[in-house]
Amino acid sequence: MDLHFGDSKPTDDERAAVDALLGPPESSWEGADRSAADLRWARGGRAARDRRDLLLPGLHALNDRIGWISDGALDYLCRRLTVPPAEAYGVATFYAMFSVRPRPATVLHVCTDLACAAAGAADLCAGLESRPVPGVHVERGPCLGLCERAPAALAIKAGAPVRTAVSAPATVRDAVLAATAPDSAPEEPPAALAVPQAGHPGLILLGRIGVVDPASLDDYRAHGGYTALRRAFELGPAGVIREVTDSGLVGRGGAAFPTGRKWQATAAQPDRPHYLVCNADESEPGTFKDRVIMEGDPYALVEAMTIAAYATGAHRGYLYLRGEYPRSLARMEHALAQARTRGLLGEDVLGQGWSFDIEIRRGAGAYICGEETALFNSIEGYRGEPRAKPPFPVEKGLFGKPTVENNVETLVNVLPILTMGAPAYAAIGTAKSTGPKLFCVSGSVARPGIYELPFGATLGELLDLAGVRDGLRAVLLGGAAGGFVRPDERDIPLTFEGTREAGTTLGSGVVMAFDDTVPLPRLLLRIAEFFRDESCGQCVPCRVGTVRQEEALHRIAERTGAAAAGDIALLREVGRAMRDASICGLGQTAWNAVESAIDRLGAYE
Repeated sequence: MDLHFGDSKPTDDERAAVDALLGPPESSWEGADRSAADLRWARGGRAARDRRDLLLPGLHALNDRIGWISDGALDYLCRRLTVPPAEAYGVATFYAMFSVRPRPATVLHVCTDLACAAAGAADLCAGLESRPVPGVHVERGPCLGLCERAPAALAIKAGAPVRTAVSAPATVRDAVLAATAPDSAPEEPPAALAVPQAGHPGLILLGRIGVVDPASLDDYRAHGGYTALRRAFELGPAGVIREVTDSGLVGRGGAAFPTGRKWQATAAQPDRPHYLVCNADESEPGTFKDRVIMEGDPYALVEAMTIAAYATGAHRGYLYLRGEYPRSLARMEHALAQARTRGLLGEDVLGQGWSFDIEIRRGAGAYICGEETALFNSIEGYRGEPRAKPPFPVEKGLFGKPTVENNVETLVNVLPILTMGAPAYAAIGTAKSTGPKLFCVSGSVARPGIYELPFGATLGELLDLAGVRDGLRAVLLGGAAGGFVRPDERDIPLTFEGTREAGTTLGSGVVMAFDDTVPLPRLLLRIAEFFRDESCGQCVPCRVGTVRQEEALHRIAERTGAAAAGDIALLREVGRAMRDASICGLGQTAWNAVESAIDRLGAYE
């Protein structure tokens, strides 16, 4: 594509979108009309370069206002930030939610991933595409994090302000209404509807969802809110880290790294400043627990981030939030504003003389940004590509400074650790997997949603709670990066060590059930397509391997036995290469689900 940024001029709307974020330009060096003073010296270059991290918010501002990003708009944003246009173009084209080509102001994103595919997404797409709506662009895409209400669609209508509407479970009629009249679309159901256990006694992480008003800080405090932060100030930073360490808490994103060790390693770094990053970019197909927490109990995340920052010596926190979560964004923005107003964020948190604040950064549709170093690059205004390790984030993370990164579920576990004490928390679950765990259950079940169980409960117990339908064919644990198990493997303990011993993985807690109406080869092909699309392309094993995997699965989609043997052997070879040589977890796990389906389920026998 020929790029002629210097020949393109931004429209008034495009200028307004950028200026609303960055303020008016101060000199012609960053986009203002040229004055005599500008001919004598350059102003704004270094200061503008220090704001490179505003590139992603700037792209969002343009996409939200116009619906796509023109050459002129990108050139103006680059001038404002002193970013080379070619680099900014590389960033803009990295994310699925942005477009650098003209398109209608309204985009209807229709999920075609695993849960939605099993719930009829193909028919929904066919219905929408057979009756085009003027001014609406229908786009098939990856998981929208609405798996409990599959099939799902998200409408985004550009303008000032941008308007969004969710249709889930979606019909052609409802999806069209969401796209053409988002303000008139039916309101989303409350977050509690995604929690079948809502209101049950004994819930620890989900206990407030459906009980408190998620918009009310007073209601949150009346139900135990900010008790944990006060306890943290009593213990001091070292005492908080000791409690978290003694509790046995490990990361809930899938890596299961001890949280206390990560916090201690960050806190001990002499380099300053330290940063805290909450990874709320849960893009794993089948995962939606972080969305439900942010929509149903947003102040819990604000409090938990504040505690983590206090323990690790961070005065600045970033909440990296999925771009496909408009209601989560609104709930978190409101919670942060209320917390600042009430002295729970800012220069003097709870009158303790300690400062901390949180900034939201929106993702834009890139699964790879769930990897912590890719997330750092994204925040900094670069393509979301993983970094080589070492150095590790606790030494050099965001902006090259010591950084602690945790996901939403991991952080909210800190609240009960401090309120009930480490020994009581550690008594829940098993010796190696302590505490409660959230599971995202979807697919062929009667009651899809988020379930809270102590570590050590079995797969069968969870499936019984969700109400598995007749004809169960397979269960996918861990999402697209996880593995399939057979319906008769109900006794697998839902712990990190138990699933490992069973030859599978717990991952982030995804449990997707598929009955015999879902064609398994088509499901595996969708997983392969997902990894092909989401590979950042930085390393050869993943960039080439995900394509070769998809090609082989296409060839054997309708073949079994001896006819498929050659391609299955090729799949194994490609899978081993990706697992052994890829830079990050995306390539290392891209073969897992396919391998398990072949070996455990006999997918192509």
